[in-house]
Amino acid sequence: MYPYLPMNSDPALPRISFFTFGCRVNQYETQMMRELLEPRHEIVARDADVYVINACTVTSLAERKARQAIHRLRRENSSAVIIVIGCVGDAVASGLSRLDQVDLIAGNGWKTRIDEVIDRAVAGETGLLPSPAPGPMERERISQQSGRIRTFLKVQDGCDFACTFCRTTQVRGPSRSKTIDAILNEARALVKNNYPEIVLTGINLAQFSPPDGDLASLSERLLQVEGLRRLRLASINPYGIDDDLVAAFAANEHACAHFHIPLQSGDDDVLRAMARGYSREFYLSRVELIRRTIPQATFGADVIVGFPGEGDAEFRETLSIIEQVRFANLHLFRYSPRAGTIAARAAAQVPEAVKRARAEEAEHVYRRSQQDLLSSYMEKTASVLLEEETGDGWRGYTREYIDAQVRTAMAHVPGDEIAVRILGANDGYLVGDEK
Repeated sequence: MYPYLPMNSDPALPRISFFTFGCRVNQYETQMMRELLEPRHEIVARDADVYVINACTVTSLAERKARQAIHRLRRENSSAVIIVIGCVGDAVASGLSRLDQVDLIAGNGWKTRIDEVIDRAVAGETGLLPSPAPGPMERERISQQSGRIRTFLKVQDGCDFACTFCRTTQVRGPSRSKTIDAILNEARALVKNNYPEIVLTGINLAQFSPPDGDLASLSERLLQVEGLRRLRLASINPYGIDDDLVAAFAANEHACAHFHIPLQSGDDDVLRAMARGYSREFYLSRVELIRRTIPQATFGADVIVGFPGEGDAEFRETLSIIEQVRFANLHLFRYSPRAGTIAARAAAQVPEAVKRARAEEAEHVYRRSQQDLLSSYMEKTASVLLEEETGDGWRGYTREYIDAQVRTAMAHVPGDEIAVRILGANDGYLVGDEK
């Protein structure tokens, strides 16, 4: 949940507060909406006249968190206007979800028209706004990202695939891409506003395909932006990783050597049932390509345990990949049926108790292999981008996206990048002293 603080104000217009649930794309889009409203409205953290909930529907947990926030806001602010916008709005329009205690519901297509949504809600309009066709992605841009040192830059939206467990295609529509020229202009503005690291993000970044290039050429051109110190990719599916992209990241010291490649399952039968479009062998070939070209690279992944039809043998295949790759970070999910998806109708559902046990075992295997990875950094030097001050130093991330606790007697500010001698590894993060 990400409430935002005020910048501009006009006492004649309603005060707006944002709450965001879900992925990096949602966080980017909330910032975009905020910047669209700031010329006319005061953006506040609490005591607002209008609350805008940018909500996610991908998992039942994400949707439940949004509902809880809505109920709390209605209880604490009975006279306020509550708007839900985003993926949950599109899910309601498709009959996949239901909402109560809200005044106005709008889908993702309304985010670039948030000023109109606010005006209609304040004028007393209620219910569900009809979903408009998505506008050009070039309309979507931000110049800053409140409360962050690393900023997201959305370059792609939608997905042309239909994984059997996922609602994304239903609520985000087909893939579309922002032009490279528009991305470069946005990146320059972010760098000018003192963001040292840009993270490229999208709903399916592997499908980024603008008319003026591809992900490799975009990366090469972004890495030439004066003042940009770090470029990182957010989650990218295996089929989006090719020789050109890896070569682009290998050729420039400002390209961060961390690749978050969703796995979901290590078993080919389960991957086919998920309609993921790749095999275990292909996934590992992408890891090997990167490691061969960028030896210091680290990896992240998403994994679902307890997918319908997953038996113990299939689960063991997933564990073996976790051990083999040694992920720096891993997002583990217990399969959650989502209405409207093919997998939710599958007969071979896995009992909840089995899901929990497998998630616990997978977490244990991951933590053990992660510790092995972190131990390999002992007595080495890492470059750490400082994000927040702690009791005896700073916390930040290495270029390989490993959390680091840094002890230092030197004066610093968020956004400083310093050399750190690694002296220990504990509970998923590195510990070291500034050199």
